[in-house]
Amino acid sequence: MAKLKTILRNRNTIFLLALAAGFSFPSAAPTIRHLVLPALALAMTLSTMEIGNDSFARPRTLLFPALIGIVMSYVVLGNVIIVLSALLIREEALWTGFVLLAAVPPAIAVIPFSGFLRGNGWMSMVGTIGAYLGALVIMPIMALTLLRSASFDPFKLLMIVLELIVLPLALSRLLIRKGWRERIEPYRGTAINWSFFIVLYAMIGLNRDLLIDEAKSFLLVALICLLSTFLLGLLIDWVCGLFHITKETRTSLVLLGTLKNQGLSSGLALTLFGREEAIPSAVATIIMIAFIMWLDFRKRRDRRNHDPEGGGRRSQLEKRSV
Repeated sequence: MAKLKTILRNRNTIFLLALAAGFSFPSAAPTIRHLVLPALALAMTLSTMEIGNDSFARPRTLLFPALIGIVMSYVVLGNVIIVLSALLIREEALWTGFVLLAAVPPAIAVIPFSGFLRGNGWMSMVGTIGAYLGALVIMPIMALTLLRSASFDPFKLLMIVLELIVLPLALSRLLIRKGWRERIEPYRGTAINWSFFIVLYAMIGLNRDLLIDEAKSFLLVALICLLSTFLLGLLIDWVCGLFHITKETRTSLVLLGTLKNQGLSSGLALTLFGREEAIPSAVATIIMIAFIMWLDFRKRRDRRNHDPEGGGRRSQLEKRSV
């Protein structure tokens, strides 16, 4: 029983279960989709509890990480997706899907992922907020210049910012002020992981038929997604290393520069266009799961290599809390 409990609290196991369940038992996805926003909000609330209230004492410090979020998500990742798609994609529907993927802001998951990957939580959070605010202007411009016909609702994006960033952040401040952080800490990691089970299951389950029916389109789509996550992530990390940027900040820059909000881009594709336009977002979701698991594996390996004696003890503590 204890071993089963440990397995069911393991992050990578939970992600794989979500992937398998989405493909094998997709029938519950239309119902579960209504829990996606609350699950993301819970994950955001628990993740931002790591950031103390003193971090907000100087508002001027918000500007630089907010600009970094815009640069990493749009100047770096957005351009990589557009360039690769222009070089490799010939089908109009797939091109539209990739433009939508490039146009959306970073995945909300950047913030909680930064937490369990030991990134710079402050930069991840403010960078994500900055990119979402920037998206209010950038998304319509990209639609007008790169797509034949599309309309973005700025109000919808603003509501996402309020529901998934502002309100969870405010709630996390309240929990910290009330002294609940220490009580929640033993269960925080597990709650975040299972919140992402709901999100990932719903995204895979809702797109399961699309992924199977359009399997012939996967090769080039998967190649672009792999290059814009694994290869780009390695490149960002290498460049940051040349400038001696700390590992925590490098992790956050990698996440901001490789993860897009596939849920939003998939929804836009299905609402404004059709099923085939949603293929890039669906494939990107699967690649994202593999990428996060790989980052987690690399983090644990580096920790063991740098601290072979203490790493074992920390791993046991992490298993009990995550």
